[in-house]
This record gives sequence, structure tokens and C-alpha cells, in this order.
Amino acid sequence: MLSSLNPAAQQFLTNLTQINNRLAQAELQVSSGLKISQVSDAPNSIALLLQADANLSATRQTLSNLGQTKSEVDAGEQALQTAVGIFDHVQTLAAEGNTDTQTAAGRASIAQQLNSLLQEMVGLAGTNIGGRYIFAGNSDQQIPYIYTAGAANPVSAYLGSASTRVAQYPNGTTFPVALTAQQIFDSPDPTTNVFSSIQNLSAALQSNNSAAIATAVDGLSKVGSYLNDQLAFYGNAQNKVADATNFGNTLEVQLQTQISSLRDADLSQAILSMTQDQTQQQAALQSEAKLPRSTLFDFLA
Repeated sequence: MLSSLNPAAQQFLTNLTQINNRLAQAELQVSSGLKISQVSDAPNSIALLLQADANLSATRQTLSNLGQTKSEVDAGEQALQTAVGIFDHVQTLAAEGNTDTQTAAGRASIAQQLNSLLQEMVGLAGTNIGGRYIFAGNSDQQIPYIYTAGAANPVSAYLGSASTRVAQYPNGTTFPVALTAQQIFDSPDPTTNVFSSIQNLSAALQSNNSAAIATAVDGLSKVGSYLNDQLAFYGNAQNKVADATNFGNTLEVQLQTQISSLRDADLSQAILSMTQDQTQQQAALQSEAKLPRSTLFDFLA
């Protein structure tokens, strides 16, 4: 059986096919900007590329979550800053009421001011960001406290729940970012309970009881220190969120660079290869066209 092509012609077609394949690949890279368009383009790099893509997606989700967390932590820190300022005012009023020259009417007036400040504290406990009561623990759709003016005990029991809220670093580690209003304002330790310290002072002033006033005033310093500690928690949380965000931004750039190095074409090299392959293709076709053609009739003549 005779072959339809002689060895030289077969080799020419093989070489031409290789040139055409390289040319098609170079043209695809130039048009798409990618050196990997399908698994067969670089099978050894696919696993690395898929892992880098997954890591980049996870990092971006973590950064998005940190953005939401930052809003809540910043709001918490601002609320605690305000609470510390209010409590400073409480201590100023306490000093005014705890003097031998202060009248019963004057103390009653100070007591009313303290009641207003207590209501402001309860309002801060109900700080709401993006539809979430940030101090209500895991029950973030429930306002933590209700204030009822004129009631013997105007502040309700805590209506929220414990908090297990944490934020995540891009490396997977976590850190706490929230306290409850009960922890901050309504400590089970009466010597650090913000609400009861104001209520007790107000009641002592209203009754014009000098001994009770002195006792209530003496306890304010420890309560103030405790409230500042809660503020410090949110300051630390802000720092951790900032660190995690910076880490995530750096990681995002690194992953984008890795993906680009694996997937993106070197356009200068691709254009050069395309030009070279086009030149080789034209040269091969021109050379083949110049080869002498012999047929059976040439040998029979």
C-alpha cells in the first residue's frame, strides 16, 4: 500500500501544524490577555490558580465583614466615650450635692438632673447601628433596657442575651468585638454598676440623707474606673479591627499578584511570539510553493 504523502510532505504538514497551533495560542493570549484559558493551557498551574482564587474570595469576604464590624466597634467606642462624659457630670453633681451648705431643695433639683442623666445612659445602652442593638448581645433585635420615668425602679431588667460576637482575621484567628449593656452598665457587682450608682445617689439626694449621699459619692470613683475599662475594651477592639484590615488589604494585593502571574499573559512576549509564528508560517508556505512538483507522467515521458 502506497502512502498518500511522501516523508518530506508529511514533515512539512507536521511542522506547519505546530506553527499554526503556536500562532493560535499567541493570538488568543493577545486578544484575551490570559495565558490560561482552559486546563490544557497549563495543567500544572491550575491547582495553584484555583487555590489562590479561593483565598482571594475568602479574604475579600473577611474584609467586607471587618468593614461592618468597624462600624459597630466605632459606634460602641463613641457611645462609651459619651457615657464616660455623662458619668463625669454625675460625679460633678454628686460633689455639689455632698456639701453641708446644700439645701434640701437644691439636692432634690440635683436628683432630677441625675434622673435625666440615667435616662441618657439607658439610651446609650440601646445604641443601634444598621438595625442592630450592638449592646444587646446575640439578641441584637431586642433593645437591652426600657426606661420608665417616675417608676420606683425606672430601668428594666436586661432584655438582651450574652454576646459571642467575634471578628476574624484573614488568617482565620478571631477576637471578641462586643460587650453587652449588662456588662457595661448593669454589672452584677454593685460596686461597679453604673445604673444603680446613679439611682442610689439620686435617691439619697431626694431624701436629703447626708449619710446616704456620702456613701453613694464614695462609690462613684470605682464605678467611673470600671466604665473607663469598658471604654478601653472598645479602643482595643478598634485597634485589632484596623490591624486585621491592614493585614487583609496586604494579603489581597499579594493574592492578586500571584493570580496575575499564573493567569495573565505577558502581552509583549505574546505579540513577539505571534509575529515570529506568522513569519515562520509565511516562510514555510512560500518555501513549499517553490518545491518542484513531479508526477507519474514525468517518469513515463
